Amino acid sequence: MTEPTTIRSLNRNPDQNPDRHPDQPPDQTTNQGAAHSIDQLVAHLFRREFGRIVSHLTRILGARHLDLAEDVVQHAMLQALNLWPFQGIPNYPKSWLTQVAYHRALDILKRDRRLDFCEDEGELELKAQLKPRPFHPPGEALHFTNEVADEQLSLIFVCCHPSLPRPASVALTLRVVCGFGIAEIARAYLSTETAITQRLVRAKRTIRDQNIRFEVPGPTQLPERLEAVLDVLYLLFTEGYAATTGDCLIKNDLCAEAIRLTTSLAENAVTAQPKVHALLALMLFQAARLPARTDAAGDLLLLEEQDRTLWDQSMIHQGLRHLGQAAHGDHLSTYHLQAELAAAHATTECFALTDWEHILTLYDLLRQMQPTPVVLINRAIALAQVEGPAAALDALESIPYDDHGQRYRLRHAAEGEFHRQLGNLPQARTFFQRALSCAQTEPERRFLERKLKSLQKNV
Repeated sequence: MTEPTTIRSLNRNPDQNPDRHPDQPPDQTTNQGAAHSIDQLVAHLFRREFGRIVSHLTRILGARHLDLAEDVVQHAMLQALNLWPFQGIPNYPKSWLTQVAYHRALDILKRDRRLDFCEDEGELELKAQLKPRPFHPPGEALHFTNEVADEQLSLIFVCCHPSLPRPASVALTLRVVCGFGIAEIARAYLSTETAITQRLVRAKRTIRDQNIRFEVPGPTQLPERLEAVLDVLYLLFTEGYAATTGDCLIKNDLCAEAIRLTTSLAENAVTAQPKVHALLALMLFQAARLPARTDAAGDLLLLEEQDRTLWDQSMIHQGLRHLGQAAHGDHLSTYHLQAELAAAHATTECFALTDWEHILTLYDLLRQMQPTPVVLINRAIALAQVEGPAAALDALESIPYDDHGQRYRLRHAAEGEFHRQLGNLPQARTFFQRALSCAQTEPERRFLERKLKSLQKNV
């Protein structure tokens, strides 16, 4: 299923006023301004409320009707675009959308004879659940209610069920929980819209055929299920923090959604485990540095080049709080170590004061638990700061190549930099050229091209 063009284009627009409550209509001064405000509000509701309304309807209809819930919420959004310019914005836009979507679902189920609700207690009970919630003044702090948080958590666990392949879980979470369009998911994960659509269809069929329950799993099932959820959220954030394709290095929407969903896990009594807080701390530390990771042209800035006054100190403080909560318990996860590494950078006043020996020690621990090429490459970078580029090159040469070609660019770029530091300019040029041939984003290409040009000046 693909998004209608109007919704899809609105969906990509940044939120014009993130402080406005979802049920608060925007200001309207002229007819033209009113139409523009309606477009903004619907775009805002689509990105912020799509997953919440889908979650609410899925709880009522059952996970087997996930596809229907998604369709009727999209229908309600289109109805808002068509009707609100003439009828005006309702007092409770989100509740209006929920009611329209619910009644659309009810009509479809009745028509298909899948469900036969009459005016009985069952239908009245369902209708009672859809009453508008009280309006919150704009200045009031907003949080998920337990009901909304639990519904979204339940839907995340449905999307990340062990029966589903991990790529399908990622795509399904992005689509039905985060409200991302098919094209957005395809671009984010180096795929085609057709392939993503087929992946989503197969995932929903599995949910329906296996009658997967809409719930946060109990204590006996939680460890396995939670691990899959955390993996998906980690992948979601990683793609936003360092995009693997496209014209931009950073995809803020992906980072924001990953943090929002991980926060809901950390705020739920059942899922608020130490490793959840560790993952959230890692995301917050990394996201705090996003404003300084690129320059005005969108080009990559290395850690030593970043203006640390641009780092979001409130996010860093939140990260430290969650890192403290992650310390409870006796299990050390890879998220704990990665969060400690991110904290070491985020809390250092300037690059020259970085405690590289501590960072290298953390990478040594992480290497024992997760000896992936990315971890080993980053350890080599820390090793270069402690023992010099020659030792780092030796460490890189011990890393075996695997079948993930996109990782080569990181290794080749590091090899090129270490050779440059040693004065081996021909070798540096060779490795930078290899990295350039593997680069998949425009900012990466421009960064490597600058490296090659700087070598020419030193010849």
